[in-house]
Amino acid sequence: MKDRLGSIIYVGKARDLRKRMSSYFMASKKTRADLKTRALIDTIADFEFHEVRNETEALLLEGKLIKDYRPRYNIQFRDDKRFLLVKVKLSDPWPRFQMTRMKKDDGSRYFGPFAHSGALKTTLEWLNRRLGLRTCRPRVPGETEYKHCHADVIRNCSAPCVDRISKEEYLEKVEEACRILEGKGRREIFDELETEMQKAAGKLNFERAALLRDVVENLRKTLSPTRQFTRGRGVPTTVKPLEDLADLGEALGLEGPPKVMECFDISNVSSNHIVASMVRFTEGRPDNQNYRRYRIRTVEGQDDFASMAEVVRRRYSRILLENAGAVPEADESQEDVIEIQRRLAKEGRARIVLPDLVIVDGGKGQLSSAFKELKRIGLHDLPVIGLAKQHEEIFRPGRSEPLLIPHDRGALKLLQRIRDEAHRFANGYNELLYRRRMKESLLDDCPAISPKKKQLLLSKFGSVARIRKATAEELSAIPGISEKGAEAILEWLG
Repeated sequence: MKDRLGSIIYVGKARDLRKRMSSYFMASKKTRADLKTRALIDTIADFEFHEVRNETEALLLEGKLIKDYRPRYNIQFRDDKRFLLVKVKLSDPWPRFQMTRMKKDDGSRYFGPFAHSGALKTTLEWLNRRLGLRTCRPRVPGETEYKHCHADVIRNCSAPCVDRISKEEYLEKVEEACRILEGKGRREIFDELETEMQKAAGKLNFERAALLRDVVENLRKTLSPTRQFTRGRGVPTTVKPLEDLADLGEALGLEGPPKVMECFDISNVSSNHIVASMVRFTEGRPDNQNYRRYRIRTVEGQDDFASMAEVVRRRYSRILLENAGAVPEADESQEDVIEIQRRLAKEGRARIVLPDLVIVDGGKGQLSSAFKELKRIGLHDLPVIGLAKQHEEIFRPGRSEPLLIPHDRGALKLLQRIRDEAHRFANGYNELLYRRRMKESLLDDCPAISPKKKQLLLSKFGSVARIRKATAEELSAIPGISEKGAEAILEWLG
């Protein structure tokens, strides 16, 4: 679901989309809905649909889209927890399968992601027992580890650590497990297990039959064929970066599409932590490796204009300094600073490429502050604009009237995407610093307390509130704290 600006505000899934969507707009449903649902319904302006093959794919895609776009009205999947994967490092002497939530470039072979964690765990346990694969943690287990292990005794492991099985035979079992996790031979496995289940039931061995029934059910959930949804691949989308770039270049009157854009945003929830973010888009897509975040150093209090000036000055002074080594000292060319930077980038000698467009989140004031700093360091011809959030007005240096781009054009949607990403990145940094600050104690600033004394006080009383209620005699009972020191602590805590 999208709002009038095209921003994604909710992601959901359903077997019957018609029934699910119509339920939102029934008068009786809206009357009984809570405040959050009513606010969502009032904000909806457009929809985008993606059809998948089964419920597992729907769950995986829903989780991915929520993590990518962090819609305002979604609650689940907003954390950094990912779906489970299974990995095996075939280069190990005795490979073993293990679960992980992070895919790394470590030479391992990965399977998944898997939507049903419980089914996956049960399936992996069954697979290890069926094929006699090891589950112990040592990379190269030997006789020492075997002495403390009973998996071989209860026939859950083929004991490769003491050569009960040859390396070739063990690796064949690992390959068979890989084929099963890939879904190959799925029908044959199900037929075999169902036959075993029927035989067990025929012999009145109902516990065995029930166990096999659960194995089959978990296998069906785990091995259900699903596609992997990656950013920009496998998911149809209305975002067209290259077309939006061309449209933006035309709307702003630039020489061409701004292939590299950088956007700045200031976040100052309080005067304690004023931070800024800089996000870079390349070819219309987020370039996460070149994101930067800053703590404002020279500004006291909440002053967005001065903060924007500081962060722009720091960013582009740094670029010029980094690239200075590629410019010969005896260079007597008539090129200006920007032309030199463009030439270095074209020749592949620039350590940091200068952007084609600079965007600041804000109106005339923020834009003016940023432009003054660019002029001061010789980048006065670098294209820069300000994007005011309230009416999506675009301000340009030297022009009093803002530029208004229709909301249905890709140019404005691209600017909104980079602005929203800068805002998200800045707020995330401010939230991180706030959480760190919350972990600190008032005792950290007390001159009469060392870190060790602070630890002893908190261990004894449990909180600063209880320390305030204590008497000087009680505090002085802590080793290392005198009566005079105790009085100083209580006076400090007030």
